Amino acid sequence: MTDPRYKKLASLLINYSTQIKKGDRALLDMIDVPDEFSVELVRAVRRAGGTPLVEVRHTRVSRELLREMDASQAALVRDIEMFRMKRMHAYIAIRGSANASENADVPSDRMQLYSKTIRPVQDYRVNKTRWCVLRWPTPSMAQAAGMSTEAFEDLYFDVCTMDYARMARAMIPLEKRMKRADKVHLKAPGTDLTFSIKGIGAKMCKGDRNIPDGEVFSCPVKTSVNGTIQFNTPTLYAGTKFENVRLEFNDGKIIKATSNNTKRLNEILDTDAGARYVGEFSLGFNPYILSPMCDILFDEKIAGSLHFTPGQAYEECDNGNRSAVHWDMVLIQRKDWGGGEVWFDGELIRKDGIFLPKDLKVLNPENLK
Repeated sequence: MTDPRYKKLASLLINYSTQIKKGDRALLDMIDVPDEFSVELVRAVRRAGGTPLVEVRHTRVSRELLREMDASQAALVRDIEMFRMKRMHAYIAIRGSANASENADVPSDRMQLYSKTIRPVQDYRVNKTRWCVLRWPTPSMAQAAGMSTEAFEDLYFDVCTMDYARMARAMIPLEKRMKRADKVHLKAPGTDLTFSIKGIGAKMCKGDRNIPDGEVFSCPVKTSVNGTIQFNTPTLYAGTKFENVRLEFNDGKIIKATSNNTKRLNEILDTDAGARYVGEFSLGFNPYILSPMCDILFDEKIAGSLHFTPGQAYEECDNGNRSAVHWDMVLIQRKDWGGGEVWFDGELIRKDGIFLPKDLKVLNPENLK
């Protein structure tokens, strides 16, 4: 018997997140996902009048392809993927994995080659289709969250099927404030960072691009970032886990980067010139997500968090930075994580993870649940 929560999640993805309608073509990119859920997605697309196309992938096979990837193979993958993506109206990727570190031993030059080559497909998908990306709950994710598999699955479906339309209404005042803001000042233990978001704009993330969701993002003016930021959550990139990442900026550029694996960190930041500049600044506030689990689709939405992103900027809030890298790094500012402050143009917007202005208090956890 299929878990009834599968149908509920499939319906949200098709009818709310990507809004499939009659005549739409939808690519369903299933990576280590149970067939039962893929079937529910196919049925949901058809009920909405769309045409589903399914790609089934496995992380161990993908690792083997990446290990000895060369330029001609990467270009072939890019061309085929781009041809297919240009025929799609919507894209849903569900990414499961029994081992979050499956790509840890893929040579960094192979990963860089593939990332650079495939980037145009990702940019087209982000900017030209209605898309949504989410993880699939696995025992490895439960372990990373410090939870039993059953308890984590319960949390996963609670978070992924929450009332995102209600959350969207609560985000509107923050989006308006970020669109008006110029100077931003971030403070936390080891963090004293300033930058401008003037004229960049802001975008609500309300369950129509990522699930789970719960953030409003903007982007620094490319050369405006100065100071230091110390991230207090682990981060996983290309199969490698990093902790205690500290970045020092001068006129927008990362001039010093350290972590538990400083050598690998700097290899990634040297992928191209844009990887040492920032492509996103965002505030997270999902009330159900409180602790990091080394999965960025969850961690970047942690209540009372922010993330700062070396690499590619999004078209919706664009500072002109281009890179094969887009690496969200998370700083939790709740009191139980050391506290911190977010200032917009001299006004204290959030302290210790709690929004202070009257129009933003609706985003605090007790009001969103």
